Amino acid sequence: MSQPSLNELKKVNVFQKASDDDLEFILQNSLVRSIEENSFFFLQGDEAAYLYILLSGRVKITQSNTNGQQVSLRIVYPWQIFGALGAATHKVAVYPASSQTLENSAALAIESSFFRTLMESRPYLAFGMMNLMTGYIQEIQERYRELALERVEQRVASTLIRLAGQSGVKSEKEAGIELIFSRQDVAELTGATLYTISRLLSDWERKGIIQSGRERICILKPHELTLIASNSN
Repeated sequence: MSQPSLNELKKVNVFQKASDDDLEFILQNSLVRSIEENSFFFLQGDEAAYLYILLSGRVKITQSNTNGQQVSLRIVYPWQIFGALGAATHKVAVYPASSQTLENSAALAIESSFFRTLMESRPYLAFGMMNLMTGYIQEIQERYRELALERVEQRVASTLIRLAGQSGVKSEKEAGIELIFSRQDVAELTGATLYTISRLLSDWERKGIIQSGRERICILKPHELTLIASNSN
């Protein structure tokens, strides 16, 4: 995949106030990396030498413990930045999570040290990165609230609604919203077991709320999911 255009780069929130000269400079000091489905841009514990801007595909950010248990922290979509920790600190940093592709994907790789130097002389980049990190913190706080206070069916319904808003497409087969996610993906995003997700989705399928298949969930009745997500009883 070729490098993005300047107008395409301005889709990135952090670059919306960037001059064309700055964007040209960034492109001159970056490279495009293409990764096949189910591969990794980086692994948890690797040196955080690069930050990435996703150009195409989807990436899930996952974190594992020493027992191999894995949780998905978020899904990255095109024109979003990920793996930016190394650019935010002068210390040698490591990636706290892995970035696994959900489909064939390409990203612009920018050296963390180069981007950190740019931020020191361009305040709009520093403020943009601060807003980005603030968004991550708010997202993690919301996930923690869901885990602590909501029943599993509420969490799953909320997650499906959120994913539908982020990447859902109109189904060509059914009158619904199609998500290209597996049951395992949903389990990792909600902190639930695969057994629990399979039981819930099967129950909702019997009720006509969704249809599911391999690597696919189609939401037929979004309103019903919204009611489940908001029901605290």
